[in-house]
Amino acid sequence: MIALLSLPYAFGVLPVAAQEFSGAGQSVSADAPDAGECRWSIADSGRTIVWRPGADIPHFDHLEMTGDKVSEVLRWGVDAEGAFNLERSLVFPTLRKLPNDTHGSLVWRTSADVVPTISVEDMTLTREQVTEVRIDGMLTVKSLWNVGWTYSGADRKAGYEPEIEMTRVFFPSSDKLLTCERYTLKNIGGRTFAMNIPEYECGYTTDPKRGADGKSYSIKGEIAGNGNYILAPGAEVSFEMYFTGSVAGENAIAADSGAVVPDFGAEYSARRSFIDGMSSSLILESPDSVLDSEFFFSKIRACESIIKTKNGYMHAPGGEVFYAAVWTNDQAEYVSPFYPFAGYEKGNLSAENCYRLFGQFMNDEFRPIPSSIIAEGDDIWNGAGDRGDAAMLACGASRYALASGSRKTAGELWPLIEWCLEFCKRQKTADGVVASDTDELEGRFPSGDANLSTSCLYYDALLSAAYLSDDLGLPHSVAKGYRSEAKSMKTAIERYFGAEVSGYETYRYYDGNDILRSWICLPLVVGLDYHREGTAAALLGPEMLTRNGVLTAQGDSTFWDRATLYALRGLFCAGYADEAYGFMHDFSARRLLGDHVPYMIEAWPEGAQRHLSAESGLYCRIVTEGIFGIRPTGLHAFTLTPSLPSSWDRVSLRHIKAFGTDFDISVSRLPSGKLEVIITGLTVSPQRHIIAPGSSLDIAL
Repeated sequence: MIALLSLPYAFGVLPVAAQEFSGAGQSVSADAPDAGECRWSIADSGRTIVWRPGADIPHFDHLEMTGDKVSEVLRWGVDAEGAFNLERSLVFPTLRKLPNDTHGSLVWRTSADVVPTISVEDMTLTREQVTEVRIDGMLTVKSLWNVGWTYSGADRKAGYEPEIEMTRVFFPSSDKLLTCERYTLKNIGGRTFAMNIPEYECGYTTDPKRGADGKSYSIKGEIAGNGNYILAPGAEVSFEMYFTGSVAGENAIAADSGAVVPDFGAEYSARRSFIDGMSSSLILESPDSVLDSEFFFSKIRACESIIKTKNGYMHAPGGEVFYAAVWTNDQAEYVSPFYPFAGYEKGNLSAENCYRLFGQFMNDEFRPIPSSIIAEGDDIWNGAGDRGDAAMLACGASRYALASGSRKTAGELWPLIEWCLEFCKRQKTADGVVASDTDELEGRFPSGDANLSTSCLYYDALLSAAYLSDDLGLPHSVAKGYRSEAKSMKTAIERYFGAEVSGYETYRYYDGNDILRSWICLPLVVGLDYHREGTAAALLGPEMLTRNGVLTAQGDSTFWDRATLYALRGLFCAGYADEAYGFMHDFSARRLLGDHVPYMIEAWPEGAQRHLSAESGLYCRIVTEGIFGIRPTGLHAFTLTPSLPSSWDRVSLRHIKAFGTDFDISVSRLPSGKLEVIITGLTVSPQRHIIAPGSSLDIAL
């Protein structure tokens, strides 16, 4: 027997990415401090994180926020003198440039700053000291300023204390080609000020030769609320700065709403309404405030990054690169199956649109389906060959269809699911596993002619398809055939991939693979338990586990959060709740409260730890499918296998919107050691079950 590591782990410190902050000439370390030294604290019942700078400056970070038509990456920081620094990357996914490919969104990177142009008593604001930074789906920065006096700490004189408090708020418009910033200046001194907010405009018009269809675009930054003000002690004044993108000659605001100037109050209310919605649906209540809060933030990032394109809603990974496009992994496999649980309408629309778009590429010859549909649906990308894309699609679409609770939706998705399963079956090798050119890492790491990931996803999709065919009223032979094929795949996966690797009884990733790989977690996720113990030990062992999660490959320094998030889900699914929880808490604290916050990231060193959105959806699925062990088995049915850490006496998930209803699940540990499971809802008959830890329930709603 291989003993699993006890917690806390003896993490080795990896080098981490530096996020370049060209405006300040500084860099940000994405590593987090050790436990007990977290930079941020949780506030507002888990809906906000707060940092109050002190001796821990300079510090620089980056944060992405997204709306229907725009995404902004804010490279922000507090320098060694305590002043706020900001550089914006503004992305307009529906304004397409040439080449109109995956990277074809119009992007403007600017460090435009209106604050130095503000005049107070004919002087400038000086010696800024940031006092607080808040993130809650928006970015809010508070700071103190002097008026027209610069000095070092040693030159401080009575009467020259800060007299102006400034609050900056940043967020994207929910539905327009627009980002919003509000600056509020409050007189906290004892004298009255004459203040001038200047007229301010910046921007440019692009060369039409670089625009798709010969279009020229206008990008503009502009102040609203300029003028002369008298600011008595205690009084305050606000102005707004907007950044817009549009086709040259068109009004960015009127294109969507009919208005000609932005309405900050309406934009703020719309963004706040979206954030509030994330706190009223699919609510995690556990003994761990870090997990509860990171779950809330992950819902925000997973749900906000959906672009309204000319071909419908498309979930966007983000990261200044991936917009107005869908992939078989990020969208079809990772995040779409989560949306029914969150009950987020745009999420469900984006999921169904994703599957519809890929469905257009079904063909009678069973040629591979493309890996990505790009440029608002006008083109495709398949530069890595067949990545096992049909298996990804079948796995995601079948789980989504079941969890949707809609017979109509399931019926519409069935042809795609059926086609993808047939494609995978035709790709089986003489050894009974599924061949593919690469995997979701697209050749970055070796994957052989047939990899563990593709075969596991195919296996899981077969099980889901069997459940779904029954609920759709298809002939019994359909489900029987899929279950028989799943049984054959289970045997083939064990026979072909089961191996001793680096002293662990686990899986090789492909024929010839002799080092541990992160995707050995997938058999745990899909319920294959031949090498359950050895695989869990390998994932948690010193060869693979680091402060930043699971390495992509033993002996390398590369990590991708998606693999870590799958590994955590798999560990909970396999019954290693204590080991998974210690790992998950530490990892969640690092992402939520460390130096690069508050969302899951893509990878390092590639992508400089961008806040790609689908990874946050994978975090949420650790809870729904790992801790609660929800596995859809019908349009209104699922198995439930709670996996509670021994230190928890209860956990609840409230307002689950999956399976066409709205219900709660509460799990409590009884004095006997057994678990009490209570299911309630407005349209669900109350259910109470007593089960042994590790046992499963078949739930019908």
